[in-house]
Amino acid sequence: MSVPLLLTVLAGAATFIGALLGVIGQKPSNRVLAFALGFAAGIMLLISLMEMLPAALHAEGMSPILGYGMFMLGLLGYFALDRMLPHQHPQDMVAVKRRPTNLRRTAILLTLGISLHNFPEGVATYVTASSDMELGMGIALAVAIHNIPEGLAVAGPMYAATGSKMKAIFWACVSGMAEILGGIIAFMLLGPMVSPVIIAAVMAAVAGIMVALSVDELMPLAREIDPHNNPSYGVLCGMTVMGLSLTLLQTTGIG
Repeated sequence: MSVPLLLTVLAGAATFIGALLGVIGQKPSNRVLAFALGFAAGIMLLISLMEMLPAALHAEGMSPILGYGMFMLGLLGYFALDRMLPHQHPQDMVAVKRRPTNLRRTAILLTLGISLHNFPEGVATYVTASSDMELGMGIALAVAIHNIPEGLAVAGPMYAATGSKMKAIFWACVSGMAEILGGIIAFMLLGPMVSPVIIAAVMAAVAGIMVALSVDELMPLAREIDPHNNPSYGVLCGMTVMGLSLTLLQTTGIG
């Protein structure tokens, strides 16, 4: 295994650490779960609007029309997926016994959103490490750091929905595997030969998916689960943690 690919694998595997943190101890309370959902929304919003979309729009060869078009395609794609899945809005969930089903659906959508984010991130990690090993190591470290709260954000809702630690860890690891898959595909395509425009287009679309997921699913469900507390606290904490991670990315030269 090449060193750039190994760095990508290690960065993606950090999701497993977050998954373990999400299932240690007793089943999360409604308050903890609502905070975790808000936390995940904060992570997604900051990544999407402060990192992925700007990076996509400023990529070499990317036009603003294509960039924003892919962003809107991601938004519309999310709502198309939302319509295809069995759905109940949080305000319609009156019976407590119906919450686990909705949480399971939310956790799967969350896994999908983070996986789609992790895939181009894995490609970027591998490609950068292939051209500059020192810079690549900095990227892999920063990516690993912010993969930990992502793993926690996926494992927490799934554990609450199913009561199974193994299922929670499995779904969290699926999101991490997407990043490793991105690195493997980049490895097969010889890394630096991957088109910057393609990576930028994918990033813009994923940014749209993550914004829609945060606003339409995570924050309303957090409010429904724990109506006595403001989910904005979790959102702000998620943004703070991810902001610190992005600061590390920028100091290593990739922001």
